Amino acid sequence: MRVSVPTIITGPGAPKRTISPAAAVERIAGFLAPGKAMLLTGAGVSVASGIRAYRGKDGRYMNPNYQPIFYHELTDQSEKGFAFRQRYWLRSYLGYPSVRNAQPNTSHYAIAALQYTSYLPRLVTQNVDGLHHKAITHLWEPDHMQKQILELHGTLHRVHCKRGHVVPRDIFQDWLSASNPQWKAFVAHLEKTGQKPRTNPDGDVELEGISYADFVVPECPQCTLEGQQSSFYKPELIFFGESIPSRIKDRSFHDVDKSERIFVLGTTLATYSAFRLVKHALELRKPVMLLNVGPTRADELPGVEKLEISSSLVLRDVVRAILGSRASQDSVIVHLLQSGIHQPPAEDHEIISRNT
Repeated sequence: MRVSVPTIITGPGAPKRTISPAAAVERIAGFLAPGKAMLLTGAGVSVASGIRAYRGKDGRYMNPNYQPIFYHELTDQSEKGFAFRQRYWLRSYLGYPSVRNAQPNTSHYAIAALQYTSYLPRLVTQNVDGLHHKAITHLWEPDHMQKQILELHGTLHRVHCKRGHVVPRDIFQDWLSASNPQWKAFVAHLEKTGQKPRTNPDGDVELEGISYADFVVPECPQCTLEGQQSSFYKPELIFFGESIPSRIKDRSFHDVDKSERIFVLGTTLATYSAFRLVKHALELRKPVMLLNVGPTRADELPGVEKLEISSSLVLRDVVRAILGSRASQDSVIVHLLQSGIHQPPAEDHEIISRNT
């Protein structure tokens, strides 16, 4: 089976279009002020939270030598598949803490302010880090968040076995630690020395010179109670080469249908599951505005207005421009606009080995 990692093919194209923060704020505020907008976000939104994006400012995969695990490899029932799952869970075990501990940045909280005030009633995110939820969890009940936020590619924060038993990722992390004390000690050493592996947005890390053969993926305890054996686990996210469930696809199109305009933020739209939502909106003659640094798959599509500027430079001021005096008088909005970190990852991280 041949499956490739999507990327952006860039040609000479038009020269880079720049815009000042003040002009961008005016354009975005004017676009969102009528309300009834759907927001589509990608990995670029979470970069200021310390989570590295898949692709750089040129639209290309940031590490062309990186080999993710594909869906057909993870689900292979042979010994080769078992080895792939050992590799995946060891790398995820090392990388998950960085995603788990990440905090929402200023863009997440600005978006939360627009959600709270109903200017962005629908949010579809390609991100699996849960940071949109973290930014608004103190204001919305879980059921309401589920209705208002669609995780197009799933979430890193839940895991299920082959027979469908679901476990929170934090608990599964504890199971992996208990089953692999040597790797638990390795993680403790990394934390003690302040080292961080190069982590992708899905929590997978880069490793060199490491054997995965001694990593133990524990049996599902619920399966054991039911007289079955299963150490096959999968995070509830969509792998490269895996199809999005029909209910998720249908809801994403429904969200476009029910919205009057689409705001696209921090994504190259390299994955077709996101790109087709923009195409669908354009087919319905809905206005589309795209905010991203670097080329995207939609740059040449008629009807897409693109602004090339970082969301962290403008989104809080967009909220202030839309809400006017409420932005300084409503205590909830004031708190949201004062919240958020800005800690983008370094340009490069060391690739660690177990001998570090």
